[in-house]
Amino acid sequence: MTTTIDTGLTKAERVDVARELTKVLADSFAVYMKTHGYHWNVRGPEFFTLHNLLEQQYRDIWEALDEIAERIRALGEYAPQGYSTFANLTSIKDGDPDKDATAMLKELMKDHETVIATCRAALTSADDDGDDVTVDLLTQRLGAHEKFAWMLRSTLGGR
Repeated sequence: MTTTIDTGLTKAERVDVARELTKVLADSFAVYMKTHGYHWNVRGPEFFTLHNLLEQQYRDIWEALDEIAERIRALGEYAPQGYSTFANLTSIKDGDPDKDATAMLKELMKDHETVIATCRAALTSADDDGDDVTVDLLTQRLGAHEKFAWMLRSTLGGR
């Protein structure tokens, strides 16, 4: 049974936005995995503080993954699934548990900046296509990743 989607966006607009959201989902999933892994493996004199900071961040990202995937589905497209699929869609590399805490935080900060850039590109596409719902979702995700990058940068002693 085929049904039509009539939300005020054309099929081409929905496909365009979903394609960009797929990139956001892949980058978000990659930074989620790395943040969770570093949460497990961080060590040093600030272990407890960093362990908790990373937990707050990966929990937020985990919830957002579902929201992003469900938006892709609401647009009439399939959300990507599987590790290899995500790996092919993201430029964020796996973390290395041998790194010290400072190196982990620096890497995560850069990864959030990557997600920020991906969100900005997707937001522009959604805005150009008149998809206010996706614009709202991406604006919230953009704010979250900017905050996470700032927290990591401040923890490292930066602005």
